[in-house]
Amino acid sequence: MKERKSQTRRRFLAAAGVASTTALAGCTGILGDGGSGSSGENDQPTLADFRGSGELVSGRPAPGGTSIEDLPDLEGELSIYLGGGEGGRYTTLIDLLNQYYDGFEASAQTQPSSQLANVIVDEYESGTTQADVFWSVDAGSLAYVADNSATLDLSSDATSMVADDRFVTDQWAGVAGRSRAIPYNTNQFSASEIPTSVDAIATEDRFTDTIGWAPTYGAFHGFVTAMRQLRGEDGTREWLNNMLDQNPARYDSEYATVSQGITNGEVGVGLTNHYYPMLVFANTPDAPLDLAFTENDAGALVNTAGASVLDGASNPDLAELFVRHLLSAEAQEFLATRGFAFPMIEGVEPVGPLPTIEELSPPDLDLQSLSDVQPTIQLLEDVGILS
Repeated sequence: MKERKSQTRRRFLAAAGVASTTALAGCTGILGDGGSGSSGENDQPTLADFRGSGELVSGRPAPGGTSIEDLPDLEGELSIYLGGGEGGRYTTLIDLLNQYYDGFEASAQTQPSSQLANVIVDEYESGTTQADVFWSVDAGSLAYVADNSATLDLSSDATSMVADDRFVTDQWAGVAGRSRAIPYNTNQFSASEIPTSVDAIATEDRFTDTIGWAPTYGAFHGFVTAMRQLRGEDGTREWLNNMLDQNPARYDSEYATVSQGITNGEVGVGLTNHYYPMLVFANTPDAPLDLAFTENDAGALVNTAGASVLDGASNPDLAELFVRHLLSAEAQEFLATRGFAFPMIEGVEPVGPLPTIEELSPPDLDLQSLSDVQPTIQLLEDVGILS
């Protein structure tokens, strides 16, 4: 595991513009720089098709790591259970791989990760597994499926591609990291006023009536589950009740918390994943918006999307090779520059002003424990946050 550097408190998004998530950067060859690089309808995708664009992205060097050119060809049909999808970006990546390999066709069925995890376990126990790969937006769902023996071990060819052993197990490999963060309105707060602990958000008077959250959102449930693992149910209940006393504004999603609440000045701070402020800032670079990271608590949780091969897969070798492709230089560049995820391999850096995972200060927590979500739901119901 890499040694983590100490975090410095600074403004991140205001340092420079943030890359667009839709347009193409100019590159030629799958890992080359220069030229227009955009592939025609009948051409294989180039790095330009995998990579996002914008002032920061266009200046990025070609990514390091293993290129898909250096991996065996994907060939055959593959069925994927896709938990989440990140606004269609994951299906776009699947489409690019379908386009790159003439003899490969992957199809995806998309539902929330927790729902698909239950489907997978039910199918495994009944001997009717319907998919080859489970690609989930959170480690908790991956762990739940693995804990119920519904996945196959990955080979070292796949697991060794992940640079940090916090984000890989024998049964699943992380492909896109994310951190909890505190986005804030820069007209209401300065960087120095944002605390390094989520406890201050829940107790200090200056945050009363100006917090936004999305308590029905799966990412929030993962955050509360992490808090339960770190401080126990009583300590988490106390934090939740303190939050209720702060009279937080409720939003349907964490993206809405940022795009509607914080950016429009309805609230001053929020509790979200780090990439939602990045996505908002990409579309509105003059938004009064920035983000900060807490230290060594559930508010600093670093989670990951990941993939596993299902026990009962019709072609487990192809399924594992697909997982390896998700960890290729091109796929990691796609996830970093289009979705602002933290890359999982050496040689690909986060976009622009984002810190690296090593510069964050997450709590010491086994991501496998995030599968224990049901007690979190019960606790949220008990305190009146969920009905």
